[in-house]
Amino acid sequence: MSLPKTLAEDVSRNLVMVARLIDEDPEQAYAYSRIALRLASRVAAVREAAGFAAYATQRYSEALAEFRAAKRMTGSVELWPVMADCERGLGRPERAMAMAGEPEVQKLDKAGQVEMRLVAAGARRDMGQLDAAIVTLQSPELASSAVHPWTARLRYAYADALLAAGREDEAREWFGKALEADKDGSTDASDRLAELDGVEFVDALGDDEDEDDTVVPAAAADADKGEDEKNGTDEDTGKGDAADSAADGTGAGDENDTPRA
Repeated sequence: MSLPKTLAEDVSRNLVMVARLIDEDPEQAYAYSRIALRLASRVAAVREAAGFAAYATQRYSEALAEFRAAKRMTGSVELWPVMADCERGLGRPERAMAMAGEPEVQKLDKAGQVEMRLVAAGARRDMGQLDAAIVTLQSPELASSAVHPWTARLRYAYADALLAAGREDEAREWFGKALEADKDGSTDASDRLAELDGVEFVDALGDDEDEDDTVVPAAAADADKGEDEKNGTDEDTGKGDAADSAADGTGAGDENDTPRA
């Protein structure tokens, strides 16, 4: 449906902010999506954006309702995999598995079908069916040497399932293949490989902090103390505030992300 120009501009601005913030600050993106929803709840793109914002903040029931509304408005099955993943988020993997067998899956494009396979494998793991999850991921898309936008995530999910099954050598091989395909850093395959190889990363900032904590010889400490007293200062003043300020920084959350799948 069409909106008056001024209203359309307001809605558009909020949707732009949703898209801009959904990865780095999903809660803020969710807040913008609610504004857009209040302004234009009968627009499919708004319902879809609200669904993804709710999904990013793990409000799965709300996300599912928005995705269903968008699907009714457009008639498209594009959101079918993420709807199934919402069922997983709500603790209903059986429903996700049922959706994986519905006719809608056959209407998905290749990327959507791969996404549905990832969701189905996740549902199998949710139900404790690890071997079935591994088999679910085995597909022509997994075996192909061609690299697509979903290749890294598919290989990563397969490697992770293999590792969970205790098949470490195979898992290392597939984490390596995932890393080869991961051009935009969508997975942490490199970290998983390093972990398997026993490599530990040293935090440079942590080293600096450790240096600050170096024990000062007693004579030097006494000299410093005397100098502080001479200048009328108290070395403890403000330390708590500084520590609190340093601890105030927060970052965006997520599993899930990523899509959970």
